[in-house]
Amino acid sequence: MFSRSALARAFALPLEQAARPSLITSTTFRACLHQATSTTSTPSSEATTNPPEPLSAIPRAQSSTPRTQAPPKTPINTIPTTRADIPASKQPIAPTFTTPLTVSKSLLDTLPLLAEQKPHYITAHLHDRPYLLTEGDHLRLPFLMPKVQPGDVLRFNRASLLGSRDFTLKGKPYIDERLFECRLRVLGVDAEPLRVKEKTKRRRRHVQRITSKHRYTLLRVMEVKVKSREELEREGPVVVEE
Repeated sequence: MFSRSALARAFALPLEQAARPSLITSTTFRACLHQATSTTSTPSSEATTNPPEPLSAIPRAQSSTPRTQAPPKTPINTIPTTRADIPASKQPIAPTFTTPLTVSKSLLDTLPLLAEQKPHYITAHLHDRPYLLTEGDHLRLPFLMPKVQPGDVLRFNRASLLGSRDFTLKGKPYIDERLFECRLRVLGVDAEPLRVKEKTKRRRRHVQRITSKHRYTLLRVMEVKVKSREELEREGPVVVEE
């Protein structure tokens, strides 16, 4: 089954290995050294043999002094994690007035009666649309208000009527915003059902289907407050005669 040349090569291999003992020892030592470095490494073997590159694929741990890690840097623009940390862009803008508040003497005398009689109603205007509101009402705007998130508090500072059961304050055309406070909280976004409208033209065999799904902003009236006489006097109003 085997040829003569193959058998002669097999019998002659031990004689060739015996004739080269230095090659056998070096090969065995290298094999043992490779196996020892891949499993465990001793300081004596590392000191005597310094291979130019690691013998195993896994890098060996270096016995050097531990380096001190620098503390993590705090990012400059951090996102607030609580509602208490309101960013500067969301802070309410303080109103700027060039003239002091001007009220009549009769209004200053009647205003405490309006402030004490609750609940109050207000006709607030937003984008030239009036909304009759009282405290606790839910308001769905006929549009999607941009740049607002659920939880934000809005103040309506334009109103034409402000009153209670027996008293009504009317503006010409609007009431000064320093006389009242109307605050609303954003609840979320509401969407209407999907509407499909079919449009076609004469002598044209094609029906065009147009879909629309509008979204609206939901608000809740949190406070409708009429300022008292003491609060107005602290602002320094100018009292004029009628």
